[in-house]
Amino acid sequence: MTVTLNHTIVPALDHTAAARFFATVMGLEQLPPAGSGGHFAPVRVNEQLTLDFMTAEAAEGHHLAFDVDPGTFDQILGRLHTLGVPYGNAPSAPDNGRVDHPLCARGLFFTDDTGNLYEVMSPR
Repeated sequence: MTVTLNHTIVPALDHTAAARFFATVMGLEQLPPAGSGGHFAPVRVNEQLTLDFMTAEAAEGHHLAFDVDPGTFDQILGRLHTLGVPYGNAPSAPDNGRVDHPLCARGLFFTDDTGNLYEVMSPR
């Protein structure tokens, strides 16, 4: 059997707001609340992976990296501009407005209110 990641928990100060923010920026589907009492706010990343945002009192940010095609990268970059969300080309500078990533042709980092660091990489 091939091992695939089905879901992961993403800590958030407000799970619903964090899921909505991530889904909006990435152009993904936010699913209905899940778990006991709806304590997960899931976002479908692809057919195999869901990110389940969960409110945590002492939430610490995580780093999540995504490979995307050039068209999707352009759409994400456009949404970041429209929403006024800072982005940058390095984890230490997620707000410098650059997309010249050290590991790929174009890439960027952006953060949410919890401090989760999202990385988006495109081959061109």
